[in-house]
Amino acid sequence: MEAYPPQKTALILVDPFNDFLSEGGKLWAYTRETVEGIALVKNMKALIGSARENKVQIIYAPHHHTTKGDYMNWKFLSPSHAGSKNTTLFEKGSWGAQFHPELVAQEGDLIAQNHWTGSGFANTDLDFLLRMHGIEYVILAGMRANTCIDSTARYAVELGYHVTLIKDGIAAFTWEEIRATTETNFPNYGHAILSTEEFTRIIKT
Repeated sequence: MEAYPPQKTALILVDPFNDFLSEGGKLWAYTRETVEGIALVKNMKALIGSARENKVQIIYAPHHHTTKGDYMNWKFLSPSHAGSKNTTLFEKGSWGAQFHPELVAQEGDLIAQNHWTGSGFANTDLDFLLRMHGIEYVILAGMRANTCIDSTARYAVELGYHVTLIKDGIAAFTWEEIRATTETNFPNYGHAILSTEEFTRIIKT
């Protein structure tokens, strides 16, 4: 099984927002089944704890905090961003755009510039932060499996990183979306798929 040198490894947490992960969030009705079913918050909390204990760099890759009209002048909108014309997700200054209370950043963690669409790398400083800290191995967890996770993972591979997906560290709107990512998409381009338990065990060795 793959070895992960702690000093060259980063745990990237994608969009761990209340709107996705907390009751009362704007997307909770869509995400609740998979978030609770896969124990996402519990698993992400375990990943964070293990990373900190073993000196693995933690980097947050958050989505843009929106205000009304942010996407109105975009020439081409994806279905998800077209929906933003009516519903302001991860709204700037709102509780929904805050990180889940059990997954908040601490001193020593890094927060990349906010991404506007899917990839945590596109038009942000995420690649710069990783290279500045000598990272070669990236571990991905967060939301949403078939959009931001898949996009960020693909981009990381294109940039030359070794990319690992935590299969019980991601959720989505449906189980089909998770399966599409873990069983079809990621195995065709990524390097490793691990459970939370497997990663926390490996990183301690």
